[in-house]
Amino acid sequence: MRLLSLLALAGLIALPAVAAAPLPLAFGDFFVQPIGPRGLEPTAALKAADGQAVRLVGFMVRRERPLAGSFLLTPRPVTMAEHADGEADDLPAATVTVQLAASQRERLVAYQPGAIALTGRLEVGPVEDETGRVGWVRLHLAADALAGQPGAAEPHSH
Repeated sequence: MRLLSLLALAGLIALPAVAAAPLPLAFGDFFVQPIGPRGLEPTAALKAADGQAVRLVGFMVRRERPLAGSFLLTPRPVTMAEHADGEADDLPAATVTVQLAASQRERLVAYQPGAIALTGRLEVGPVEDETGRVGWVRLHLAADALAGQPGAAEPHSH
């Protein structure tokens, strides 16, 4: 192995690329604290993570009406009663919209209690979803991201 490393350093052979480990990111890293007169401001850590592979641990939001191809992740357990509460909800500012891979956009994700760890590509910036909610942070999952989580994905019934 040492000979291979020396040959690679000399530029005589190319070693296979090793995927970088995802950047650990916490919900506390999202916005500058305390909140100032300009409202929520993204931290340098959140801006730097934009477009990068990150690992995030949070709680899946329990919704009355799950949306196909996505779910919400928050720093604490939250239940949304869209029918009763309408646009008034208890979602924290640091809410992440988790997007399934394009091949899974028609799937509903079953609610999973307790903390879950997800890895995906982070995207920062305002995007309006099909309900009219504007989310500022999205986590794009790979096609196999939910494979290790039993019962996490179910087919969407029409």
